Amino acid sequence: MDRNPENQNLQPLRRSMRIHRWLTNDIYAAVALALATVAALVWANIGSSYETFWHSHFGFILGSLDFELTLHEWVDEGIMAIFFFMVGLDVRRDLTLGELRSKRRAVLPVAAALGGLIVPAALFLIIEGGSEGAAAWGAVISTDTAFAVGMLAVVAPRNAPRLRVFLLALAVIDDIAALTVIAIFYTTDLNLIALGLAALGLIGVWLLERANVWRVGPYLVLALYTWGCFFASGVHATLAGVLIALLMPVYPPRRDDLQTASHVFDLFHQAPQPDMAKRAREALTFSVPMNQRLSSAIAPYVNYLVVPLFALANAGVALSGDALATAFTSTLTWGIIAGLVIGKVVGITGGSMLVLKLSPGSRLPGLDAPRIAGVGALSGMGFTISLLVAGMALDDPAATDQARVGIIVASVLALGLSWVIFRLSKRFNPLPPPSDAHLGRDVDPEADHIRGPVNAPATLVVYASMNYTYRRQTAIAISQTRAALGDQVRVVLRHSPVDDAAVTGALALEAAGAQGKFWEMHDEMLGIRGPLDSDLVREAAERIGLDVGRFERRIEKQTDRERVDDDGLDLAGFETSEKPVIYLNGERVANAANSLTLTLGARKALAGV
Repeated sequence: MDRNPENQNLQPLRRSMRIHRWLTNDIYAAVALALATVAALVWANIGSSYETFWHSHFGFILGSLDFELTLHEWVDEGIMAIFFFMVGLDVRRDLTLGELRSKRRAVLPVAAALGGLIVPAALFLIIEGGSEGAAAWGAVISTDTAFAVGMLAVVAPRNAPRLRVFLLALAVIDDIAALTVIAIFYTTDLNLIALGLAALGLIGVWLLERANVWRVGPYLVLALYTWGCFFASGVHATLAGVLIALLMPVYPPRRDDLQTASHVFDLFHQAPQPDMAKRAREALTFSVPMNQRLSSAIAPYVNYLVVPLFALANAGVALSGDALATAFTSTLTWGIIAGLVIGKVVGITGGSMLVLKLSPGSRLPGLDAPRIAGVGALSGMGFTISLLVAGMALDDPAATDQARVGIIVASVLALGLSWVIFRLSKRFNPLPPPSDAHLGRDVDPEADHIRGPVNAPATLVVYASMNYTYRRQTAIAISQTRAALGDQVRVVLRHSPVDDAAVTGALALEAAGAQGKFWEMHDEMLGIRGPLDSDLVREAAERIGLDVGRFERRIEKQTDRERVDDDGLDLAGFETSEKPVIYLNGERVANAANSLTLTLGARKALAGV
């Protein structure tokens, strides 16, 4: 038993953190969805209670508006709006802060996603032809992010951390396309007046965002109003969730907000009164942007309530012998299976390989043809949006059941195919073992920060944070090595973001680099004593003559956070510490990295050139 009072006081916090990690675990979320699917299949094949329950009516009438729906419709158009709201939050965040913010880095997932949209739809239409079931082509273009990301953690290699980033970026583009298809191709009986009233609701949300309103209440009122207008307009009401989410404020935490929260908390600490506790909670809440705050808050409910409930309401198919025989002789079923299982892997792999061939600089460790094919196969797990689209596109219950069978079978086959691809690629084309003995990513003169001649015969690649060890030891050793060898050596600095101070230093270097003064800022920061903070880097920026306003805005927006994190991924899985990691001509410097060992090592490497 822990008798330390401090540890005992921290137990509730640690328990809460463990529960949150459990609730946001990708694998557990996928398992919950799978269990709900199995439960729906079992329930649908025991008597008739499944159909009776989900077709029970519930609701109310408001004037001329009839909000009386079946429970199945409430799930599809009501509760699923929360799911699409989270999708919209993810889309907005990824476009603003994530992988899709950088045009250069977005090329690969965009090309892969386009291939994964066009090829499955074309394959489905070729098989299904001009029959009524052709309207369900939208069911083969989507990827179920919860299933795919959860299963990626099970079947993918551990030494390819960029696969998950690639899949998430791919899924975001996939979601954008699927939502666009729903809005354009699956909207009937459009009521322009109701749509105009919905637009007013969206304008209201935008005005709240512009007014910097941070409480959830006003947004919630407008969200309910907007959802009702969308429902009355004939547009699928779940799109209200997406459009509202796209208007939610998203930005990196702002320094002024964090400082205010810290100040208010200090005041509470000095006089712990209830009113000051309330102010402290408000200040902490205000410091987290609405997008990130809502995404974190609703994710467990979406993962363990909304999506499983949707699966329970939509995945139930009577699997009698006759029904299965009809399904497996239907071109609709096989069109969906072919589109999701074959079309996805062919389209995503083909689009990716085209980009890697035309732009070799887009190639990153772990993102090669076999591993991308594995992700492509896994993307065939369409499930959630596929089931939703099938329900909207098909009026015939028998055809809907055939589509559902195709979607469920395709998800199982896609998972199996992905597992096979990853296992075969591990056997016949394995990735290098996770070793830091060799440089994993070649120097890119167009992207890397290089000091010295670009074509120098000796190269020092340094992964470091601007901490005390680097500023007081490693940087001096590298400087003396360059002085000894002159133009025979070039130095490449990459980031190793081990803590918040390291991130601050890295973002400051990149922000200075955007003004053409990366190395000037680097040298100026070497003279700073103690941990870096925003005030110290601002003063350094002033001393070297940067446009400080532009410099600070770039840091606050975290424009270069993707690059910083990407450098850190190069060392993922390695045993690293706060000490810099140095490579000399691609081989890690294992001995003490002082000027003598670096100079002797470089001379030896030069002698062998």
